[in-house]
Amino acid sequence: MIGILNKWASRALASALLATACPAFAQTPPDAPATTTTTNAQAPENVSQTWQMLDYLATDYAGAVHDGQVISASEYAEMREFAGTARQRIAQLPEQPGSAALRGQATHLVGLIDARASTADVARQAHALADALLAAYPVPTAPAHLPHLARGAALYQQTCAACHGPRGQGDGPAGAALDPPPIDFTDRTRADQRSVLSLFEAISQGVKGTAMAGYADQLPVDDRWSLAYYVGSLAYAHQAGEGARAWKDNAAARARLGNLQELSRARVAQLAPELGEEQARAILGYLRAYPGALPKAVSGLPLARAKLAASFTAWQQGQTDEAQRLALSAYLDGVEPAEPQLDARDGALRAELETAMGAYRTAVAGRGADVAARRQAADALLQRAQATLAGGSADAASAFLGAWTILVREGLEALLVVVALLAFLRKAERPAMLRYVHAGWSLALLAGLATWAVASYAVAISGAGRELTEGLSSLFAAAVLLCVGLWMHRKSVGGRWQAYLKAKMAATLDRSAWFLFGLAFISVYREVFETILFYVAMWNEGPRAWLLAGIGTGALTLAVIAWLLLRTSRRLPLGKFFSASSALIALLAIVLTGKGIAALQEAGWIGVLTAPLPRIEVLGIYPTWQSIAAQAAVALVLAVGYAFNLRRLPQKD
Repeated sequence: MIGILNKWASRALASALLATACPAFAQTPPDAPATTTTTNAQAPENVSQTWQMLDYLATDYAGAVHDGQVISASEYAEMREFAGTARQRIAQLPEQPGSAALRGQATHLVGLIDARASTADVARQAHALADALLAAYPVPTAPAHLPHLARGAALYQQTCAACHGPRGQGDGPAGAALDPPPIDFTDRTRADQRSVLSLFEAISQGVKGTAMAGYADQLPVDDRWSLAYYVGSLAYAHQAGEGARAWKDNAAARARLGNLQELSRARVAQLAPELGEEQARAILGYLRAYPGALPKAVSGLPLARAKLAASFTAWQQGQTDEAQRLALSAYLDGVEPAEPQLDARDGALRAELETAMGAYRTAVAGRGADVAARRQAADALLQRAQATLAGGSADAASAFLGAWTILVREGLEALLVVVALLAFLRKAERPAMLRYVHAGWSLALLAGLATWAVASYAVAISGAGRELTEGLSSLFAAAVLLCVGLWMHRKSVGGRWQAYLKAKMAATLDRSAWFLFGLAFISVYREVFETILFYVAMWNEGPRAWLLAGIGTGALTLAVIAWLLLRTSRRLPLGKFFSASSALIALLAIVLTGKGIAALQEAGWIGVLTAPLPRIEVLGIYPTWQSIAAQAAVALVLAVGYAFNLRRLPQKD
């Protein structure tokens, strides 16, 4: 592994990437627009290589410019090439919603280097761009399994020690003739700037044009991660004992390094402002040598409190982006998994905590005031929630009532949509179309069972994924119901039902068969998805027999409600049926709009500005201005549409 991460490797890497990405770069100005687009198949490799270039740039720029003066013309020229090539490669990636922002960040980085900005500013921008790149174009940034350090040590002696020395000090016999000499992995100054992901990319891709070849074909991915973790621990090997004690006692560190992905991307220089340089070195060195310590880290509500504290610290230090990330993680990784148990024991507290966490995230993002007060309020609720759940497993009554309440609450909305569709088709005398609705909700239940199996096998589905699925599907269903409600109201005031049904209904329904299927599927699955994930979390809480009894009773309750609704709808005159259905569907559109906005707020897509209003989840009413404003907008559209329909009353359809 000759010359990894040394200056010669950096130069050769730049040249190789320039040659493979844009052969004519030497004749093209750094700010020239891209002329080709990377295909979807090529994108992962392009993203990985571009990330590696940005990571090198963030470290090596210090050797090119100091205090606004160029101290090495060749190094400075290389930095300009790095930045220009990174910008060009980003422009070649497939278009995404965040592509324009990425291109803007890349242009800003080029501008900083052209202006000979400070090392800190360039490093900050390069790392920010690298992080944004991975967010927009996700590629694996951590091992799928815990690295095996003994295996990494053996691989190092086999492939690296000849050049880098048996202890990684750059003094191997084969490296004596190399110019420049192999890198000293025990050099803490340089190691502080490197993440394990940096080492993994270098090991995998190699450096074309040098003796350092990529090991992607020779070593399995798990071996490359094990080797990268071992190499990354060499500079801090003597601090293992100190690191173990610091990791146990430092809640802020546990909040920042909660999983392999965070550990693989972490650098000492990144953690030092919050933890202190020596603490950061000790903890990061310990975790790289003993990554198995991560599962012992705090989880659940204690994790939420730790991440909340770390977020507040980052905000105090002016690291707004990091503070926002930690605030969102505090909810999704800490609070979200505990919500089903908390909801079963104290639903009001769960709702209050959810709102408080959202308000804190908004304050941190600069869209609110008094961050300290918001943090204190959220932490106090977290402590109350911890005390509420400290009593151990749920008892029989809470398990039964929790299971029954969740199923009835979540299933009622989907039931109303499906029943409205079935009743409408029967009134329209189109029994052949019923099978599309039945197929939609039946497949949604099967998909829900598959979700249960996946969630049980994989332990959990991410909180963000759950909230995004619920939020986007809720808003989609609300938009569809809004259109359907306005249409049904228009027909309810027209007075020509029999003629309309005979003349138009057959053709209209034939064209809408798959629309009916899709609406039934989405309406049911969005509720099944959330309900099942609640039950997966409650399954380990026990007692399971009472949990199953609550589910069975809830299903029976929904069946009785469905029977009553269908029987009542048969007795309604056609005009009254359409009037009642349009009102019900309009109400559902408003409810789903509120729930959709609330879910997107929990996922961090929308801010949270609290409003002095009650929380009525069954009506989709949440004490935030964003959800209330969205519901008001839907209500306004309905009011205008109804008024327009009434004005057209004398007209014939």
